Amino acid sequence: MKFSAFIDSKEDNHSVKVISKGVTKELQVGSGTDGFGSAINGGEFLFLAVATCFCNDLYREAKKRGITLETVRVEASGEFSAEGEPGYNLTYSAKVEGDAPKEELNRLIEETDKVAEIHNTLRKGVAVTLLKDD
Repeated sequence: MKFSAFIDSKEDNHSVKVISKGVTKELQVGSGTDGFGSAINGGEFLFLAVATCFCNDLYREAKKRGITLETVRVEASGEFSAEGEPGYNLTYSAKVEGDAPKEELNRLIEETDKVAEIHNTLRKGVAVTLLKDD
């Protein structure tokens, strides 16, 4: 399945949309404080992607096991030291409440960690290629 993200940006006008499974979704992200670029930076979106992936995957994996989750809280964080440098110290945690015993919910978290796609992509590393217009 292909995923795509699009940004169109000019002074005081920032448009963000994503497409997956043939469905387009627009996100409300304002312009930066100076009117240019995005009000949310890439690092923030990266950590949001980690948290979002794990949250959604917890619900998916719980459903497979017949567990109903009542609440899910995921926190992802990390650091960047300087412009052009890769991030480091990426960590995340999850807390869930549901209709299963605590040990089963903990097992759900551990097993979901093994199948979370964004997490596995980052752990493996993936080539990022700039496509140039000719």
